[in-house]
Amino acid sequence: MAMISTQLRNFREPTKDQLTQLFFSLPLDAQVGVGEKVNEQERMDISAVLTLGQDAEEDPYPGKLYLLPPYLTFSSLDRKSVRFTLPLCTIRRVERLNARAGIYALSLSLWHGMKIVVQLTSLRPTADLFCALLRDALKAELQRGQMKAVKGFVKTCYSEVLVASSGDDSKDSAASKADGDVSDSSESMYLGGLGLKFKFPGDPKKLREASKSKLWTTYLKCHGRNLTLLRYPQCTRLVQVGLPNRLRGEMWETLSGSIYLRFAHPGMYERILKDNEGRTSTSTEEIEKDLHRSLPEYSAYQSEEGIGALRRVLQAYSFRNTETGYCQAMNILAAAILIYMSEEQAFWLLEVICDRLLPGYYSPSMHGTLLDQRVFESLVHRCLPVIYDHFTQVDVQLSVASLPWFLSLFINSMPMVFAFRIIDCFFCMGPKVLFQVASSLITTYPPLTHIQTAILKINGEKLLQIQDDGGFIHLMREYFASLGDSAHPESSDPRARAITRFQELLLVSFREFAVITDDTILNERRKFRSEIVTSIESFSKRSAIRNLKTLERFTKEQAGLIYDALFKAICVEPPPVAPLPPVALLTTKDTGEERPETRIGLKTFRVFLSEIATWARTEKIVSNGFQQRVDRTIAEHELIDRLFYFWDTSYRGALSLQDLVSGLNGVMFNDLMENIEWFFNLHDKNKDGYLTKDEVLTLSESLLFIFRFEIGDAYLGAVSRFMSNAFEYGDALLPRPDGSDLDDEPPPVESNQPYMNLATFRMVVLADEILESFFETDFSSTFRLEPVPIMEIPNSNTGLLGGLWQNIASDDNRKIFQKVTDEIGKTIGKHQVFHRPAIGKFTHLEEPKARESLLTGTMRRSASKSSLTATESSSGVAAPSALQTSSSSTLTVDQQSLASDISSSEFSPMPSIFQAAANAAAMMERTPFAIDDAKDDDEESDDGSEIADDGVMDEVDAFLEAHDSGLTEAERELAKDLINAEPVK
Repeated sequence: MAMISTQLRNFREPTKDQLTQLFFSLPLDAQVGVGEKVNEQERMDISAVLTLGQDAEEDPYPGKLYLLPPYLTFSSLDRKSVRFTLPLCTIRRVERLNARAGIYALSLSLWHGMKIVVQLTSLRPTADLFCALLRDALKAELQRGQMKAVKGFVKTCYSEVLVASSGDDSKDSAASKADGDVSDSSESMYLGGLGLKFKFPGDPKKLREASKSKLWTTYLKCHGRNLTLLRYPQCTRLVQVGLPNRLRGEMWETLSGSIYLRFAHPGMYERILKDNEGRTSTSTEEIEKDLHRSLPEYSAYQSEEGIGALRRVLQAYSFRNTETGYCQAMNILAAAILIYMSEEQAFWLLEVICDRLLPGYYSPSMHGTLLDQRVFESLVHRCLPVIYDHFTQVDVQLSVASLPWFLSLFINSMPMVFAFRIIDCFFCMGPKVLFQVASSLITTYPPLTHIQTAILKINGEKLLQIQDDGGFIHLMREYFASLGDSAHPESSDPRARAITRFQELLLVSFREFAVITDDTILNERRKFRSEIVTSIESFSKRSAIRNLKTLERFTKEQAGLIYDALFKAICVEPPPVAPLPPVALLTTKDTGEERPETRIGLKTFRVFLSEIATWARTEKIVSNGFQQRVDRTIAEHELIDRLFYFWDTSYRGALSLQDLVSGLNGVMFNDLMENIEWFFNLHDKNKDGYLTKDEVLTLSESLLFIFRFEIGDAYLGAVSRFMSNAFEYGDALLPRPDGSDLDDEPPPVESNQPYMNLATFRMVVLADEILESFFETDFSSTFRLEPVPIMEIPNSNTGLLGGLWQNIASDDNRKIFQKVTDEIGKTIGKHQVFHRPAIGKFTHLEEPKARESLLTGTMRRSASKSSLTATESSSGVAAPSALQTSSSSTLTVDQQSLASDISSSEFSPMPSIFQAAANAAAMMERTPFAIDDAKDDDEESDDGSEIADDGVMDEVDAFLEAHDSGLTEAERELAKDLINAEPVK
């Protein structure tokens, strides 16, 4: 059993439009409902200056306004200070403002009563076009009825309750209530996680929940919430300090963009569960094994309620994304987010994490994780060379400890109260540039890399003293357990003593290692992608060969060559995706479900066989005076199709690697008699031990196909004599009525009736010296296990020069160049084409003499010639003997060097990075931390004086950065004046 995937080779850098969508956390498929796609509407971006309404004390920010139906987005020039993503259905009114001459400004009233002003700074025709497109997009949203869906959707968000319960003194709250857009808290149906019933990890008083809630309430009143959230610099600062427990789930889905998927697909989660009720698969079996190993110290997962929710979320994801299915560590992520989110919210967030934020992390090959491990090692080498050199000297693998960090987002490594703070930053400060994949492709985040490098820096002195992997893991566990302790316990300054090691970790991460940018990560991934893909493919090859039920008579090296030919065939002609078996088959409990394996269809098999059998391909040696090349094409013939179904012993219509190994074993090691019997059985369609006359003719055509490029008439004559002898000898052995004379004509036989058995076929073959030699040695020798040329991994660089070179060096341009040179060669008389023979045994035109017929004189009858419809005359294409020798058609292989190369690399022990991946499950054992013990919310004091002095704002100030909007003082004044401008009448 083996899964062979070429998806990693098909990776392409995201296009500019895809990067824009990923930056704004938009669904790449732009779906608005189940089975319903957004009409292709024109997209546009325009330079603009954003100004918030009168109540907000925010500076104007210049940037770009993007119309990406059904969304309107904005990003400041530095792409980090300000941005928003607004579904068009949340825009309630658009007005053009009556501003001073030359100023083109729009006022947008949003669902939650906010007002934003965008000053379009492009030329007037461009601004008019943008407004026209915006108007058309808003009309389309109105016609689809999406604006009506907003009212019910926002009731599921806790932020509505948080703002409504803070008082009705704000204008936006009053306006919303006047229109009936926001229900009171008593009518709210907001979604929440298991923490609402089983309590949230940590002590609310120590976590300063009331203070954080108050700060977020103030921000959400002025800057929108859920679908209309505007992300200003203060939003990032508040996220770095930490999210309130009840608000955390909603903010996670808002910052990650999964809220747009939930809004666009109402009820899909329940439909997936209903449509797949009772269905089991390999993924569901693996899920059941890991359910009780998912955060077992949390009380919710000691009850059936929590286990059931986790099971449903993981199974729904595996049913929706069958290619990924389920991978270890997904249970840790799902269990963690279910503490703060409902099942439906967790389902969509898990899809965003696995498919967009961390693509390839939870795939069968874990290529995303392995790539980022290599990137992380490179960054440590660059930023912390002393530690890297020490680890290299004592042979300590960074991936031993860092792999679980990446896979579980630190949930399994540190106390949950701190891990969730890191996840807050992960969703808010996610990647600026993301990669899109077919199977399977690839990312690490600056926050993660910052934090991990900071961990190594903070523990630098101790790390230089470790001598093995065990010491490294033990040191990291001790450090994580002390994250809540004071970073400066001996300091005389009480404010310094109040700084915890976790706060120190965040400060070091985001300040000292700010040099690790998105571009740095992107360049490192490009550098190491080919290396990782090659390593994964090599490891997959060893695993596939190791998992074969039997190697038959092949060695491991020969099986490796068969795998290489199969892999190349899959690259050239990918097999179709196998459909899921029906539910009735999946629910059968008597026998275990087979592991998924790669099976190839007929088209892919033709490519595979062309790499193995010389007669299954057409090779033309072309010389035109400028170049000499070999053009290889894949042959198509009934013999190849017949061989495909002959090897399909399980009648599945597709072949696995084991089928190919067993099939080749049945032909490559045969002697004379075994080959004759094999060829006979190949053409015996109904397996009754007889060939019909039609099957005899088909067998003759197969021989002619194999001999089609041989020099001279020797093989053609052999086939002609075979047909003559077959019908003559076959007629002589036909049974006759009792009392009939031997000279009488045999009874007529239909073309589809049994005519020739194996013994007769064997005698006819042995009657011809050429056919006897062919079946004795030549036929088996046409199956050649030769090293397949290493296929270069396609260059994923889409830069200007890279794209230009790819366009110049494309296959189409190469064919055009060859066609031009061929025409020139024909003009000057130097164009020659020779076909390379499949056997190449005869290099001259002399035809060997045939053996004497096996028929005795009494058995010969001239009447039998009426059964023979083909003539013995045939013609051949002459070619220079120098190009038709067997040495020219056979690739020589240094078996000694090949064996040593394969034994040293292909079947060497598993590389350290893959060993770490294989042991990831063992590293996922979580250490319980006392700080995570859940406490009652009522233990926290709501005293206003305590809130004012608890130091939360000091922690916010620690992350303050200078965010220069880039506007002059006059431009700022102009933007503020637009707030009070009247609409155009």
